[in-house]
Amino acid sequence: MVDLLAQYNHIQKEVDRAVIDVIRSSKYINGPQVKSFTQNLSQYLEGAEVVPCGNGTDALQIALMALGLKPGDEVITATFTYVATAEVIALLGLKPILVDVHRDTFLIDISQVEKAITNRTKAIVPVHLFGQCANMEALMQLAEKHNLFVVEDTAQAIGADFTFSDGRKMKAGTIGHVGCTSFFPSKNLGCYGDGGAMFTRDPEISAALRMIANHGQSKQYYHDKVGVNSRLDTIQAAILDIKLPHLDTYNDHRRAAADRYDKAFADNPHVQTPKRVSNSTHVFHQYTLILSSSVDRDALKEHLATKEIPAMIYYPVPLHHQKAYRQDNDKSFPETEHLCKNVISLPIHSELTVEQQEIITGEINSFILN
Repeated sequence: MVDLLAQYNHIQKEVDRAVIDVIRSSKYINGPQVKSFTQNLSQYLEGAEVVPCGNGTDALQIALMALGLKPGDEVITATFTYVATAEVIALLGLKPILVDVHRDTFLIDISQVEKAITNRTKAIVPVHLFGQCANMEALMQLAEKHNLFVVEDTAQAIGADFTFSDGRKMKAGTIGHVGCTSFFPSKNLGCYGDGGAMFTRDPEISAALRMIANHGQSKQYYHDKVGVNSRLDTIQAAILDIKLPHLDTYNDHRRAAADRYDKAFADNPHVQTPKRVSNSTHVFHQYTLILSSSVDRDALKEHLATKEIPAMIYYPVPLHHQKAYRQDNDKSFPETEHLCKNVISLPIHSELTVEQQEIITGEINSFILN
């Protein structure tokens, strides 16, 4: 699905030198490379404060902890997402309230969010799924109206730009009260292990995030809050600092690959290609097709496997069907349920070649149309 070795080969000398520098310094915890990467990422995000942490799931948990929510408070999020989004809500004793998504964009349906708001609702966690932003302008207006926090799950959309109706542009993850991302190796900006970060423009929230991520300490051995131990490893920070200047190029390559996929599937009536929303750029963390119900998805996936072509199902089981997150009522989520039965994601990354894509698309079109 991604070719991390090919990507590494392009930056091998820089990465090797950066890793060796950390080892020679022996500053493995909160070394200078962590500060350098944090500052450079803040500059890339147009001045948003960046608080690094151990992984993307920690980022979501710490963000919610920093907002002072209480057990039993409700947090609205999409049911079509990876489990981590809801997992941290439940871990904190909060109540995840699941809502449906738009079938053509995979993004949270703002009208469903509004219907789900009660007097117990305290926050909304939109997921910028597969690489483009949810409608953050409408969402922030809704949050302001009801005095709610917004925590952006931007693990799949780092580098995407959201455009407001007045022409202003902001980076994904910097619009809500807190943005959270993952540096898992397969992400658009990925390290060679685990890593994550939180973004905010609010100084008070920034201070709380830093404190909670460091055992709740205001200074060493003085613990003002209940915290966790979540750090970005110095070696991973050094690698990310090398890769950050390449992020926009990586995303451009992904967009170019997505355009080639679109063209190849344009005449296939049984395949719906990903829709781009008008107010966000798309960085294509995943390239996800929606197959018509007449296509045997499992058979297609097996056929591709025989040709050594990987494909993934994101996600086969929605959150509201997971034992841990089943809703107390019989509410249906028709858009999500349709997607879970019919989506399939294809390889997409910055090193994907035209020849590789011709093989992938040829096999898919041949299987479906013949």
